[in-house]
Amino acid sequence: MEFIQDLLANPALLVTVILTIGVILVNGWTDAPNAIATAISTRAIKPKHAILMAAAFNFLGVFVMTIINKSVAMTISNMVDFGTDIRASSIALSGALASIVIWATAAWYFGIPTSESHALIAGLTGAAVAYYNSFQGVNGAEWIKVIFGLVLSTVGGFGLGWGITKLIETIFQHQDRRKTNVFFKNAQVGSAAAMAFMHGAQDGQKFIGVFLIGMALANGQTVSGAMDIPIGLMLFCSIIMSLGTSIGGYRIIKAVGMDMVKLEVHQGFSADLAAALALLVASLWNGLPVSTTHTKTTAIMGVGASKRISSVNWGVVRDMVLAWVLTFPGCGLLGYVVTRILIGVFA
Repeated sequence: MEFIQDLLANPALLVTVILTIGVILVNGWTDAPNAIATAISTRAIKPKHAILMAAAFNFLGVFVMTIINKSVAMTISNMVDFGTDIRASSIALSGALASIVIWATAAWYFGIPTSESHALIAGLTGAAVAYYNSFQGVNGAEWIKVIFGLVLSTVGGFGLGWGITKLIETIFQHQDRRKTNVFFKNAQVGSAAAMAFMHGAQDGQKFIGVFLIGMALANGQTVSGAMDIPIGLMLFCSIIMSLGTSIGGYRIIKAVGMDMVKLEVHQGFSADLAAALALLVASLWNGLPVSTTHTKTTAIMGVGASKRISSVNWGVVRDMVLAWVLTFPGCGLLGYVVTRILIGVFA
């Protein structure tokens, strides 16, 4: 109730919260489907059941990981500095969030699983540059974590996907195929749940970080060091994210789980397990803000390549990589332009 009263009394905070909800909703229909895409494509679980499972484990991921290690949220909240001018800084944050929604919606429309994490980081950075008209407000130390996480998610996702698949095929090569299919069909539900858990642990914390920025700016403060994160905020983020998944997730599920590589159930299990492990390492390792989309898709590439390179639809991969490459400069520039326009109109 206290938070609702603050919203009604503070228009800047209200606008920030509405835009943040929009960003989380878009994340739900662009990023969250990656967690359940392979399990649905191999028919290990029905779409409706998968969405409910994703909703539950997204919340658990946010809740449990935030208790264990909330450094991802802190990395995002400390990535940029919008100063203490409540009006101007709130406008800059609004410009960043608006650019992220525009970018991610366009990617969703074309069925390209672009990274919402990369868009978030780029949009915030572009807005900070627009606010100061220089790189003064960008924290370079936190950006180094982003680059390191990008490398880790690529190498870790692909390598673990390839290695786990090879290991499973070696162990089960003389087993009855029908029995192993039943086993891995059930196991893939568990690995998809683990992937949804880690999606909440990573992306849920990122948007909590945005909320922390908005709440601090609305009160004329800057975010510094560790902050307490209310349980209600964790629950709120996970519910909005799950709602987005139920609204528009199928396009991304099709692109990731069906078009890129034709997966068997043991391969789907391998991809989910590999991505979840890579995300776990990143989350516990100094709060690296890695992309769940990037990690999951590179894991699927590794699984496909374990059989033969031609098993991967490299045309789909090319489109995804192009989207990843363009996200940082594209969404960063969009964040800069939108913020400059908003500052010119409202400041």
